[in-house]
Formats: sequence, C-alpha cells, structure tokens
Amino acid sequence: MKVKKNDKVKVEYTGSFDNGDIFDTSNHEGHSHPLEFEAGSGMVIKGFDDAIIGMELNEEKNIHLKPEEAYGTSNPRLMIKISKEKLPKNQSPKVGMMMGMQTPDGRQVHGRIAKVDGKEIVVDLNHPLAGKNLNFKIKVVAIN
Repeated sequence: MKVKKNDKVKVEYTGSFDNGDIFDTSNHEGHSHPLEFEAGSGMVIKGFDDAIIGMELNEEKNIHLKPEEAYGTSNPRLMIKISKEKLPKNQSPKVGMMMGMQTPDGRQVHGRIAKVDGKEIVVDLNHPLAGKNLNFKIKVVAIN
C-alpha cells in the first residue's frame, strides 16, 4: 500500500539543518510521537507533503528541502521597525528576544527582535525557519 493524496498518515521524522543540528523530531525522551496529517492537503510544508506521496508503510527516506519547498525565503517586508517609545517601559529589548504584536486588523503575531539601536528596534516577522535549507529523515508508520 502506497500513500495517496487525502490518505491519513502517521510519520516519524527528524528535521535537521545542513550542519547536522536537529531543529525538530517526533521522538521525545525515547518515545515516538508520530506526526499525523492528511497527505497532499497542505497541512505540512510543501516539500514534506510531496515526499510522502508514493511512500509505502514502514518505508524510510531522507529528503533535502530548499527554502521555497519549506518555509519560504526570508521576506524583507516582514522586517518591521518600531520606536522604542512604543515598547513597555519595563522591558529592555535584546536581539533574539521573541515579541508579540497586534496587527491593525486585530490579529496577534509573533516576531524575533533582529536589531536594537538608538531609538528603534527591528522585529523579524518571518517564520524562524524561513530562508533555511531543511533535511528530514522520515518514516511512514501508518496509512489510513
């Protein structure tokens, strides 16, 4: 049996960067917590979704995804400058800190402080994995 579009699948995976550092895995503290999703439905990143189609039960494979197949390239329009005066007075912004903000239409978004200087900060609203090549070791453990 091979994975087809719209099949419900469970997949064990380990995601790593090109340097070998692991950024995510379905195995936590020696226990497997497979990722469950509908194949071909866009519930996971495109390259991962595409790789699953045609795999067989218990098949393992390694895939390499370019940013365009994963979380996209880093978008410079998502680098937002904010006056330090608009920040809570009791906060001392530092590069790397995560920060929540509200959009004009009321949605809550999160970003990472990318730069702090003089009277402003720059907040990066890109996905933290945007612009990165990603590698996944995947294994199909259930097909329904």
